[in-house]
Amino acid sequence: MNFAREGLSFILIAALVAVGAFGVALSRRSWPLWLLAFLLTVVALWVAYFFRDPTRTGQRGDQLVISPADGKVVMVTEVDEPMYLKSRATRVSIFMNVFNVHVNRYPVSGVVRFVERKPGRFLNAARDEASLENEQASVGIETGSNEVLVRQIAGLIARRIVTDAHDGEQVRQGDRMGLIRFGSRVDVFIPVGSTLRIKPGDVVYAGTTVLAELNGR
Repeated sequence: MNFAREGLSFILIAALVAVGAFGVALSRRSWPLWLLAFLLTVVALWVAYFFRDPTRTGQRGDQLVISPADGKVVMVTEVDEPMYLKSRATRVSIFMNVFNVHVNRYPVSGVVRFVERKPGRFLNAARDEASLENEQASVGIETGSNEVLVRQIAGLIARRIVTDAHDGEQVRQGDRMGLIRFGSRVDVFIPVGSTLRIKPGDVVYAGTTVLAELNGR
């Protein structure tokens, strides 16, 4: 299994702590210490599981918008998007819990035209206002005659957003875009009039699930 590079230090530290706990338990022959060592091993395995980075394949195409995140679609709504699209847009909000893969991927191929990182609050990421008020990183991509915005949003537990995108960079649909540590949300803003393939409540997978088809090409 592949692991996200941002998680390697966390995986190593958790593993060393678990091994150290077993060493102490063995030297002192204490059942409470054995139990603690076992629990720390479970935590170490969960940390490795959290930072997994599986290879993803699926449908690809210039008119398709692929999910940038694993998780559950919690909202699909039409909103004003003043930062990059500067127009009405359909926002698809995907909530990631601590058991989802947290590597994010580009939903479309194109050129990065907008990158903005914004400090903010750490509200529950499932709340509607989290899209504007929480700490976040936004990436705008020009894809043919359309523009798509992806927003990584921190949540109650998530405190670190990693974004690999750079302004002017050519990116490819399904490639790695970044990561959010320990549960959060990703919003995708697509042009109004696009044909949606998902609905609230659907479970989606980064780099695999098709969210929508773009129109106007």
